[in-house]
Amino acid sequence: MHKDVKEILYTQEEIAAKCKELSKLIMNDYHDKEVILIGLLKGSVPFLAELSKHVSLDVTFDYMDVSSYEGVESRTITIKKDVDQDVKGKHILLVEDILDTGKTLSTVMAMFLERGAASVEIVTMLDKKEGRTYPIEAKYVGFEIPNAFVIGFGLDFNEKYRNLPYVGILKEECYK
Repeated sequence: MHKDVKEILYTQEEIAAKCKELSKLIMNDYHDKEVILIGLLKGSVPFLAELSKHVSLDVTFDYMDVSSYEGVESRTITIKKDVDQDVKGKHILLVEDILDTGKTLSTVMAMFLERGAASVEIVTMLDKKEGRTYPIEAKYVGFEIPNAFVIGFGLDFNEKYRNLPYVGILKEECYK
């Protein structure tokens, strides 16, 4: 365990098992649809990679770089990289590492609906309901977590810790 981690919440094995579980639900719901899995950079990359290994559908990938955090403070939404493909008439599955305030995902969902997507849903590895300030829910949720600062498996603090193979709680002294 990394020296800055207070506690491991989910191991790599638990995350992989949850991804298999979520993929079955996704395949059932989208078996006859044209789906784009859109990963929100950078945090979603490990989760998207693990999840997609178990999705036996013809899907395409795309990525957006959308930022709303600096340290622990939520700020204005900034789109640094938009998707490369047309989403009109397509079913969008936003792949995210964590659904917290809902600010970023609310904005991105509305944007894709405005562009004519057939549907827009969320699959998130972690759901922090206590942090929610926007009325939004994920259709597919890996784990519900407490209101703690989590890192690992794509989640960061100032770009560090994304490479940890598990999800853990960051020690408070590291961000206060």
